[in-house]
Amino acid sequence: MALPIIGADERLAQRKGIKGVIFGRSGIGKTSLLWTLNASTTLFLDLEAGDLAVEGLEIDTLRPRTWKECRDFAVFIGGPNPALREDQPYSQAHFDEVCGRYGDPTVIGKYETVFIDSITVAGRLCFQWCRGQPEAFSEKTGKPDIRGAYGLHGREMIGWLTHLQHTRGKHVWFVGILDERLDDFNRKVFQPQIDGSKTGLELPGIVDQVITMADIPDPGGQPQRAFVCHTLNPWGYPAKDRSGRLDMVEAPHLGRVMEKIQRPAAPASERLTWPPVTPADPAPAQEPGHG
Repeated sequence: MALPIIGADERLAQRKGIKGVIFGRSGIGKTSLLWTLNASTTLFLDLEAGDLAVEGLEIDTLRPRTWKECRDFAVFIGGPNPALREDQPYSQAHFDEVCGRYGDPTVIGKYETVFIDSITVAGRLCFQWCRGQPEAFSEKTGKPDIRGAYGLHGREMIGWLTHLQHTRGKHVWFVGILDERLDDFNRKVFQPQIDGSKTGLELPGIVDQVITMADIPDPGGQPQRAFVCHTLNPWGYPAKDRSGRLDMVEAPHLGRVMEKIQRPAAPASERLTWPPVTPADPAPAQEPGHG
């Protein structure tokens, strides 16, 4: 058996999807980003039942109401994971059982983008499910064990997100609410509104793109909605651009941002050249005899 190396030409020819998350405060217009996508090739997972912002948009929609449905839709969209045991979610057995209920998975083939609104509600559904599982109760007393529930919640959410991340042929976008608070030093910090800390900490490392949709002052000082896309930004918003093709601030048009991410990459010689760094002023030399 030959070593299953994927050649450079084959890898470049493969159809790849963008996986990203868009955070923003409630009411900033995250759901309205659906208007900037091709509705005929987009599947809307409406967990919030908050589709008033896209009233009149002809778009195919799924409305999961339980965590089990969230997992079932994920395996139906992403296919089975061959590394998992038959008794685990996202395994071949799970995939076969879901296909027996939902039919031929090729019906998903026409969708290029999956828009999930929102990861905040998915986290709530997951935690509600986790609190009813055996791990959420003490083996000794039988009383609820909140630490066990949160531990299971973290594993479930990361497993769900990772499975969708590995759906190579489709774009998958999550949206979530961004909370603003003050830390112990009275500094403004931002964090995703997701039950438990594990998911919020690990999510940026799972997806390709992390974007914050926020009010950014225009040159005249008036607030305007914009995408913040770079980790190093003056506002401290969570952001990451794995593609290296986005500016720090982009117009809040998801379709155009995706087009920009998928443009041909710059030559390797340019991508591997770091911008020059201005050296700091050297420290003044000390006079002899001063230590």
